[in-house]
Amino acid sequence: MFVAGSAVGSDAARGKVLYETHCGSCHYERLHKREGSRINSLAALKLEVVRWSRETGRSFAVQELDDIAEHLNRTHYRLDK
Repeated sequence: MFVAGSAVGSDAARGKVLYETHCGSCHYERLHKREGSRINSLAALKLEVVRWSRETGRSFAVQELDDIAEHLNRTHYRLDK
C-alpha cells in the first residue's frame, strides 16, 4: 500500500522511468484516456497501480509505486491531491 504524505514525496521523473521500463510493454497511451475511466480520485489511481504492479512479476517498493502513480497523475489523470 501507499504511505500517505510520505516524507520523501513523489518523484514523477522516476515514476516515468519505472512505468516505461516495467509497465510500458503492456500499457500504452490510449489506455489512460479519461473518457469512461474508473479512475476518479488519486486514491483510486494508486490502488490501480498497486493492483497492476503484481502483473509485472517485480516487487516494487512503496515509494516506487507512489512515483509511478505521480507520473500517471501528472501526464494523464490530473486528479486533485
